[in-house]
Amino acid sequence: MLADKFMTAKRIVLIEDDREISTTLQAVLKNSGYDVTACCNGIEGRKAIEEDSPDLVITDMMMPKMGGFPVLEFLKTMENPPKVIMVTANEGGRHNAYAEMLGVAAYLRKPFAMDLFLDTIEKVLSGEMTEPDSSPPKRKRSKKSS
Repeated sequence: MLADKFMTAKRIVLIEDDREISTTLQAVLKNSGYDVTACCNGIEGRKAIEEDSPDLVITDMMMPKMGGFPVLEFLKTMENPPKVIMVTANEGGRHNAYAEMLGVAAYLRKPFAMDLFLDTIEKVLSGEMTEPDSSPPKRKRSKKSS
């Protein structure tokens, strides 16, 4: 039974430059039965994606050498790209919209709870979530002066 679990483990490429965050996410993912390849920038991540053919890519947005957006642009060139979750501390609506345009299935803002992280992964991998859950901020209407 144990061998079956490892033979069917979903492969995830985790691209995160913050060592503490990466170590924590790797531990959570491995303890949940995922096969994880960790990379500290987009260049390493792109190479791992080509070599591992993962089921899912989890990428940070802002990283040295190559950030998350060039990784997403690379994935758009693939015939059968893996699903993607972007994690970021950035709160910009334009970044979220660009990530969506590039095919991100989910967009998580740091910090996030590990149960939300795992639930999002499960939904993305099962096909329940195909577009980011976060909707763009609504514009405030200006008050009419009297």
